[in-house]
Amino acid sequence: MPEQPRARYAYLGPEGTFTEAALRALVGDEDVDTLPCADVVTALEKVRTGEADFAVVPIENSVEGGVNATLDTLATGAPLVVVGEMVVPITFVLAGLPGTALADVRRVATHPHAWAQCRGWAARQLAGAVHVPATSTAAAAAHLADAGALAGYDAALCSPLSAERYGLEVLATGVADNPRAVTRFVLVGAPGALPDPTGADKTTLMVHLPDNEAGALLHMLDQFAVRGVNLSRIESRPIGDSLGRYSFSIDLEGHIAEERVQATLIGLHRVCPLVRFLGSYPRVDGVAHRQAPGTSDADFIAAREWVEGLLDGGT
Repeated sequence: MPEQPRARYAYLGPEGTFTEAALRALVGDEDVDTLPCADVVTALEKVRTGEADFAVVPIENSVEGGVNATLDTLATGAPLVVVGEMVVPITFVLAGLPGTALADVRRVATHPHAWAQCRGWAARQLAGAVHVPATSTAAAAAHLADAGALAGYDAALCSPLSAERYGLEVLATGVADNPRAVTRFVLVGAPGALPDPTGADKTTLMVHLPDNEAGALLHMLDQFAVRGVNLSRIESRPIGDSLGRYSFSIDLEGHIAEERVQATLIGLHRVCPLVRFLGSYPRVDGVAHRQAPGTSDADFIAAREWVEGLLDGGT
């Protein structure tokens, strides 16, 4: 038999990012081709163009919330769907070129989300230090290692793996303000066969609200509440065409194969001008959602059969 081509995974690079760690956790021992990308948008676009089969990108941080580049790129353009997720603990070190002293650090490069998670420590230990934004924590470390004194900054906030991989000297450890911080990453692919329901699933949506309609948000949320569907995340994002127009990025507990989730999507489609389905997939924690009385598949099927019976002349 001809050898099957290896799956291609784009991810937020370069090598040594937390995203690469999430990718490795997702694929396990599978032999795959990895494509490090300069930013989230590029990684997702490689799936759209067929250059990659999947992309692994950050979507949510326990300190900073949603990753806007991921949310916005999934919300527009050719459809993509989330097929898996992974949560990675985030541990930072401050790393510099060999011979750099902590007292010498005046400019620190890292991703904005990383800086937000370490700004308290930086204010205490690096008084007056300036943040230099980078596309990823590993990119900050890689550029410092490559450019040396010409990098434009003195140190990088990055993972211990990045510091080691790029030959930097660790100047300080335990620099995060919240030692329990984690980032959630998602595995994204082209639309196709969905992962089977497990009883412990999430479904991700993007929903637009009607313009200038009193109670529109409440009406949208009612579609979930009356069907016993819990939301694990909801964030507003500007649509971008004018001020005051927002969409909502939503994670709900459940799988589109479930009756209550299907009924919710039907309700949303009926009252909202745009609903974008972004995938149903297993929860990384494996925690089964609790179903309220009257919201099981059997309850929905029994109710529908009762109405069908009425239409056939029953009582």
